[in-house]
Amino acid sequence: MEPGSGPRGGGPASEIKGRRENQVWYLKISKLALAFAIIRSKPPGKSCKEYTKHLAKIVSEQDFGWKSKVEALEAEVLRLRQELLLNKICPRFSLENRKPDASAENLLDQECTYPTSYSSQLEDSGCDVSHDYTFDSLGIASDFHQSEHILDTSKYCLEIVPPLNLCCANNEEPLTAPVQFLQHLLEIKRLSEIGILQADLTKLENDSFTMCSSVSQLLDGLTVFYNSPKFPVSDILTEAICVLISLIADNELSNHVLKKCFKKLEEFKKKLIQIILRNSSTNRFQALYAVSHTLILLGRNNILRNSLISLLLSEVHQFAEQLWQAHQTQAVYDITQYENIFSLFMILEQLLQNETEESNISSSEYDGEEKNKFLKNLDQIILHLSDEFPLFSLYLWRVSVLLNSAQIQID
Repeated sequence: MEPGSGPRGGGPASEIKGRRENQVWYLKISKLALAFAIIRSKPPGKSCKEYTKHLAKIVSEQDFGWKSKVEALEAEVLRLRQELLLNKICPRFSLENRKPDASAENLLDQECTYPTSYSSQLEDSGCDVSHDYTFDSLGIASDFHQSEHILDTSKYCLEIVPPLNLCCANNEEPLTAPVQFLQHLLEIKRLSEIGILQADLTKLENDSFTMCSSVSQLLDGLTVFYNSPKFPVSDILTEAICVLISLIADNELSNHVLKKCFKKLEEFKKKLIQIILRNSSTNRFQALYAVSHTLILLGRNNILRNSLISLLLSEVHQFAEQLWQAHQTQAVYDITQYENIFSLFMILEQLLQNETEESNISSSEYDGEEKNKFLKNLDQIILHLSDEFPLFSLYLWRVSVLLNSAQIQID
């Protein structure tokens, strides 16, 4: 008699228990049958262990092949959904693969290019540690205002809208499809605002999946690059960052992005912070600058800025306590993380300075738990670390001053 096939009582609970026993019994029988099949089909000259590993390798390769096919089909489905959504939003928008004229190409190149100062820094060897290289209030602030001016001066007509080619050109550019879709979405909105096109952006509410998937692809592609950056930066990466910042800066479209993709954006920010902290390459300043610049641009949005400041405060506070404990016990501390933590300090200073300089400051979420954790025992930590780690202590003090200054402005 099979296990669990006899009479049993006790109602639903007993039936569930019996089904589980049957499942366990069938699993054991299946494993035993598989073992016998492997033993009987084993070729001469091979042990059962070697033959099992060989079969497992064949099955895993088949699974990988199917996985690749599924991913390709999913990408194709998303591409079709992107085209369909653009057609729903604006039926008059041309989806033909046509070549824009030279003037249009020049204009679009200007639209999606970082400021000259930023591009030149990315092409630098990364060894420059002068004051001009740091992204303090005299660096990033001016760079961002310049790039913001470039992004906001787009006034182009229907004839110079670039062709829609949502297929990924090659495997090295997974950002191509989401970037082009989101670019065209931004262009449709701009053209509708100046009266050239009639667009119904409420269609985005009915198809949030396509929007979320496209933004997720964009963030995943940027994460892959920042994990293993290659310089000089490709045009598609530059456009990807421009598109992301433009989406967040647009009042109407940012509502869709923040509402549907907030968790993904939070994960993206956390990953970028960890990339900064864990980067141990010898010549890493160039990559750290690129990641830090992206975080500061994301922090221009009030909602993202509050959560980003909370994340940064948490990381800095955690490392300050670890450094204090290591100093007390004369233990070894992570020198790489110590060097990289200053990038987080600089991002914090920039974001907090922006917070205090804005006239329409609202109560910030980071003023609660994370701020209290950061300020707790801060004077004591600074006092004990100031002799051996003067620069670190100075940055801790500067951040605390900015935090208190922001609170005074709010009050």
